Amino acid sequence: MKDVSVGICGLGTVGGGTFNVLTRNARLIAGRSGCNIRIARVASRRPRNDLELGDVPFSTDIFDVVNDPSIDIVVELIGGYEVAKELVLAAISNGKHVVTANKALIAVHGNEIFEAAEKAGVVVAYEAGVAGGIPVIKAVREGMSANRIDWIAGIINGTGNYILTEMRAGREFSEVLKEAQELGYAEADPTFDVEGIDAAHKLTILASAGFGVPLQFEKGFTEGISKITPYDIAHAELLGYRIKHLGIARRREEGIELRVHPTLVPQSHLIAQVDGVLNAVLVDGDAVGQTMYYGPGAGDEATASAVIADVVDVARVVASGSKHQVPYLGFEPAALEDISVLPMEDIQSAYYLRITALDRPGVLAKIASVLSEHGINIESIMQKESELKDGRIPVIILTHTVQERQMNRSIEELEGLSDIDGQVVRIRAENFN
Repeated sequence: MKDVSVGICGLGTVGGGTFNVLTRNARLIAGRSGCNIRIARVASRRPRNDLELGDVPFSTDIFDVVNDPSIDIVVELIGGYEVAKELVLAAISNGKHVVTANKALIAVHGNEIFEAAEKAGVVVAYEAGVAGGIPVIKAVREGMSANRIDWIAGIINGTGNYILTEMRAGREFSEVLKEAQELGYAEADPTFDVEGIDAAHKLTILASAGFGVPLQFEKGFTEGISKITPYDIAHAELLGYRIKHLGIARRREEGIELRVHPTLVPQSHLIAQVDGVLNAVLVDGDAVGQTMYYGPGAGDEATASAVIADVVDVARVVASGSKHQVPYLGFEPAALEDISVLPMEDIQSAYYLRITALDRPGVLAKIASVLSEHGINIESIMQKESELKDGRIPVIILTHTVQERQMNRSIEELEGLSDIDGQVVRIRAENFN
């Protein structure tokens, strides 16, 4: 068997897991790849004393891996934007293949990186960047290659899903977030997770691979979960829904929807049953219909599983001397379509509304009239006299599907009524029919 040399940059959670699994399962991996995949060098800005590296050379300069002429594949696991970009482009320039778990890097700089790799004749693989150990990129790029993919939707951030799951017991967001940080599910600065940025990175990549369009992270819509309350979670349940933080990409004639936000999902749908830190991605193709990919979206060895699957694919290319046959985004570069991302006001959704109304005769009629004037039909309405407090009462409404533009105008008008107190709470709803 031919030897293929791997250099690992970064020894954090995923880097350590990758080293351990590659070492532990070396014989199994060789049998599947047809070559001996050997860890030739490891570099990390911070050493890990708990990791037994044996005789593998270690450096605190990650660029030592890129500049080592014996390395065939650079595994980038340092995260972040600029240093990671510099490292990956340097590896490509040196004629090395790259495997990365860095979704932020691919979502923001992927177009430039893929172009450089194409010119250099090397492979950049990124399966572990989306949904951890779930092989959803391979499924979309290869398994679904016969299909026109109409939409993709998923729970693609485990931290947010854990928080919303725990809030179903009536716990406040801040309390559960603190617990998630103590358990290691959330970072000290949880902004990327709870405000949807991490999910938006992943959705950008999924949409490009699914629809055959360039990466367009900056054009997507992102809304987090920090304003979700136990009250809304409980009342969504009463209406037959659960609130999930979803990334949704949908291809329409006018363009592409690219959005991350809290979403009401019918309790009967499979994705509504995905709890805790697990991820799930729904893909709808014209030939196969709906498929769902479910499993751990993070973790050391779960994510390492996806990293090493990419390493095996690339090692086969190195060992055989052949050209990599799968385009970076599932479509040949010349076949990518420059389709615009629709502004949020053009998307279509059903809506959950919570309106705090003064307890006066005719208030419900006024609310219904405003919605009707903007072409919005009400599916259900809920008002409990037991929730009357200080002369104010919450009114819960679930609408039929309308354009966001219509809903924006309705909310603006509702908030201007003298009978309405404060802002209207709006959560979008999807049925995935």
